[in-house]
Amino acid sequence: MTSSGTDQAKQAIRERVWALLEHERAAPPGVHGRIPSFFGAKTAADRLAELPVWRAAQVIKSVPDKVQLPVRVRALVEGRLVYMAVPKLAEELPFYLLDPATLTVPPTEAASSKVAATVARKIGVDDMRPVDLIVCGSVAVNRHGVRLGKGAGYSDIEVALLQEAGLIGPETTIVTTVHSLQVVDDELPETKHDFSVDLIVTPNEVIECGPQRRPQGLYWSSLSQEKIDAIPILVAMKSCL
Repeated sequence: MTSSGTDQAKQAIRERVWALLEHERAAPPGVHGRIPSFFGAKTAADRLAELPVWRAAQVIKSVPDKVQLPVRVRALVEGRLVYMAVPKLAEELPFYLLDPATLTVPPTEAASSKVAATVARKIGVDDMRPVDLIVCGSVAVNRHGVRLGKGAGYSDIEVALLQEAGLIGPETTIVTTVHSLQVVDDELPETKHDFSVDLIVTPNEVIECGPQRRPQGLYWSSLSQEKIDAIPILVAMKSCL
């Protein structure tokens, strides 16, 4: 399948899942184009918190999406260090550091991307500790761990940055929290810069996936110049190549 064909196939699945979530009233209206903020997100977060991989994790990296807010809140309340990606990686230091020991506002507020932007210190990968658990958002995911985001590619870049910096490895677990309607039976298209998830957590079940598939780092040939120019850390990195 050509690159454009893969993109079209992915988008068709996203559109189907967005429409299904709205039709079944499993998410608020206006979900198209977004990582779905599904009803039951807190229940999924609570189910994730019951797992041994959560209890063992001291350092968690999370996407900034609203639907993963309950996960971030729970992590901070339980005293875990959280790195949250700056939305769209729009700063040269692309991660917020949320340290429960130094928060100046309650965890329920600090975990919000809007509040974090005003109270959290921004850091780059050079100042980060190794990550035990990555929490990502998805539009669709299958039981083999193949996931589709909303199509912007930020999560793939975040994981690639951590991989290149040696902050994650095979022992790092990647999990996504989704509604059960987002778990599809399709053979989802994959490209070499896509990563798989190890666990899918819904409000109703935990799905173990495999085999693990991770990019070895950034694949510059897969990044458009427009995408590079929009992400300051990529501009800086490319200037050093």
